[in-house]
Amino acid sequence: MTNAKHNGWTNYETWRVNLEIFDGFNPDEYFSAFDPEDEYGLGESIKQYAEEVIFECAEVPNGLARDYAQAFLDAVNWIEIAKHLISEFELNYIDRVLIGANPHLFGESV
Repeated sequence: MTNAKHNGWTNYETWRVNLEIFDGFNPDEYFSAFDPEDEYGLGESIKQYAEEVIFECAEVPNGLARDYAQAFLDAVNWIEIAKHLISEFELNYIDRVLIGANPHLFGESV
């Protein structure tokens, strides 16, 4: 694993997990206790979610492949992904709630 930035992310592992698992992911739809102010809590939740997706849904057996997958996940910057998801959530919330409810205020046609 490297510490080199990749496509603007902390490292390749963080970029790849965000791309493959969390692209278009809305934490508000998956976590009932989602709090946009709690980056650490969301980071822990998405780590657990990713591990479930990879190890349980994909039925990765114990052994070398699982160990490599876990090492890959251990290099992920979960807080960075959490911050990104919160930012996306806030942008979508603004679009959905503010602009959706008042399109004329933002120059949108009805």
